[in-house]
Amino acid sequence: MRLNRGTGKEKRILDNEKIVELYLLRDESAITETAEKYGSRLRALALGITADRQIAEECENDTYLEAWNSIPPHEPRSYLYAFLARITRHIALNCCRERSRLKRSALLCELSSEVEQCIPAPDDTECRLESIALGKAINSFLGTLAEEKRNVFLRRYWYFDSVADISRRYSLSQSKVKTMLFRIRNQLREYLEKEGYIL
Repeated sequence: MRLNRGTGKEKRILDNEKIVELYLLRDESAITETAEKYGSRLRALALGITADRQIAEECENDTYLEAWNSIPPHEPRSYLYAFLARITRHIALNCCRERSRLKRSALLCELSSEVEQCIPAPDDTECRLESIALGKAINSFLGTLAEEKRNVFLRRYWYFDSVADISRRYSLSQSKVKTMLFRIRNQLREYLEKEGYIL
């Protein structure tokens, strides 16, 4: 239960199953419930990518529209936040590309270059099935990591957190974070080579 500001009443936060059901029924309160439950997290994700509060809010709102248009056919009952976060991330990255935000674009290029030696990333549409298989292989690899290492890797390459932010979040030195990321990238490269990927 959460206290609803200004009214003094407690507002019940719906679980994912019920929120998805509202989308399926085409009930517009689905968007309100989604914003209540996940809005601040989605906005924070977009802000981490775009480094602009106004654009982050636009990304959040665009996420709700995209979710409305995607449910159905999708029914992300057990993974609603992951479903929404993927949409937000995609929208935020597109905003960076469209607005040519040089400082942020430089960061995206830097992070891409860090993992490009580990992950083949062809843009060719013929490679879509291979990309899906690659995604599954990377997920399998991440499943082999200890929780802290997996979280550090995801914070850096999914959420685009800085090394300093990761260091503070997990109470690690920055040099430890850098070393950890370097070793994980090498492990990922080895894992993908064993899976038959040519890097």
